[in-house]
Amino acid sequence: MTTFTVWKYDDPKGAEQAFGAIKYASADDLVKIVDHAIVTWPLGAAKPESHHGHDTNWRGTGWGAFWGVLLGSLFFAPVIGGVVGAGVGALVRASEGTGITRDQLERIRAEITEGTSALFLVTDEANLDRLGERFHGLGSRLIETNLTETERDTLLETFGDHRP
Repeated sequence: MTTFTVWKYDDPKGAEQAFGAIKYASADDLVKIVDHAIVTWPLGAAKPESHHGHDTNWRGTGWGAFWGVLLGSLFFAPVIGGVVGAGVGALVRASEGTGITRDQLERIRAEITEGTSALFLVTDEANLDRLGERFHGLGSRLIETNLTETERDTLLETFGDHRP
């Protein structure tokens, strides 16, 4: 099953380190990385930086456009009053059918702040037990997923029960 997750780190470099761990896990066939994006927000920076990966050879899936719309609307659009709501509203319309709700988008926007980072992952075919071993000690916190409540609980238990 293809899974969308957003992991928060209380360090601007945390998401990069975690992605290094997941790349090694992918090389060991513990997970298939469909695509990913990293948002880092260094202390003192006016806005975050984003980096989008091209993890599969099939570029026609539209992930680049998805990350551009998602990250642009959440972090790089003007952040004054109603404009934020309008940006999220446009994003909700653009993401219809993906299972990502307005509440989830607003939670992601609120959680990623100066001095933090986030790893946005689209994965498939994960061996959660073995993959979870790779993430212990990285200080991750799951802030969003498209999994059911039962699948989410299993994921949180596997990765150290870091509840939002």
